[in-house]
Amino acid sequence: MKGALLVNLGSPESPEPKDVKKYLGEFLMDERVIDVPLWARTLLVKGIILNTRPKASAAAYKKIWWEDGSPLIVLSEQLQEKVQEQVDFPVALAMRYGSMTIKKGLQELVDKGCDEVFLIPLYPQFAMATTETILVLAEEIRQEFFPNLKIDSLPAFYNNPEYITVLANSIKDDLKGKEYEHLLFSYHGVPERHIRKSDITKSHCKIDGSCCETASKAHEFCYRHQCKEVTRLVGEYLKLEPDTYSTSFQSRLGFDPWLQPYTDRTIERLGKKGIKTMAIATPAFVSDCLETLEEIAMEGEEIFHEMGGKEFSTIPCLNTNKDWVSLLAKWINEWSKKPIEA
Repeated sequence: MKGALLVNLGSPESPEPKDVKKYLGEFLMDERVIDVPLWARTLLVKGIILNTRPKASAAAYKKIWWEDGSPLIVLSEQLQEKVQEQVDFPVALAMRYGSMTIKKGLQELVDKGCDEVFLIPLYPQFAMATTETILVLAEEIRQEFFPNLKIDSLPAFYNNPEYITVLANSIKDDLKGKEYEHLLFSYHGVPERHIRKSDITKSHCKIDGSCCETASKAHEFCYRHQCKEVTRLVGEYLKLEPDTYSTSFQSRLGFDPWLQPYTDRTIERLGKKGIKTMAIATPAFVSDCLETLEEIAMEGEEIFHEMGGKEFSTIPCLNTNKDWVSLLAKWINEWSKKPIEA
């Protein structure tokens, strides 16, 4: 029997510092998140970050925590339930980090009789720290615990026309009746070295003004290109004027160069430029989370107002948008009709 496993990022068990510390430890010790030698990663994470960051991160989580729990977990569970309504075989949910493990998700499907699983990383773009770490861990778990299980996975869908239509329409619907002079597409940030490491050509990605626009096989795994492409395709779909929208990247860590322009500095620049009304979308995520609800919706708005801006509109992620739910279910149902290789 077939089954599907939706996989999202994860969340602490609670917004208390001890739970946040445990979660951050697992997340930041992932070699595909902080990709430095183990000794250096251990020193940075356990010696510095986990002794300084959990309290501040816990305060941020408390700002956005819902009565039912973590917004990301609640929204992901709602997505899984709604997709299940449109799929005739089991659909389970797992997180890359935290207690809702991929192993538990696969075990749930195996216990229900599944021997073929469609693994769906809930990220439109490919990145080492998101899609790749999910796929690598899932294969390690399969080999160790479920050797007879067949696993297929959904490729990055950043440029899928159906996805772009759903995303663009959700943005358009949210902006109805709102005034905005600039629409900012803000994506999760990654170190520049991640882009170069993911370059299968070993020569194309120079992170300059042209490589993302020059056709290359490298784009299949280039997070920067894929983010810029989402912005371009949505901009074309919505017929936006070129100078009314742009791309930025958030959540940098440490001293190494990360993808630019940075979201906080872009918001600051727009405010200083005299922009009084702006909207911001976060298409690196399909479910709202700490980054979208606190870092963007709260901190971003504060920066904008400090720079003289007046109206700051945060566009929700797709979450349980009915068209998104239907599209995800459609992809799963289409996959179920195809045999997969061992």
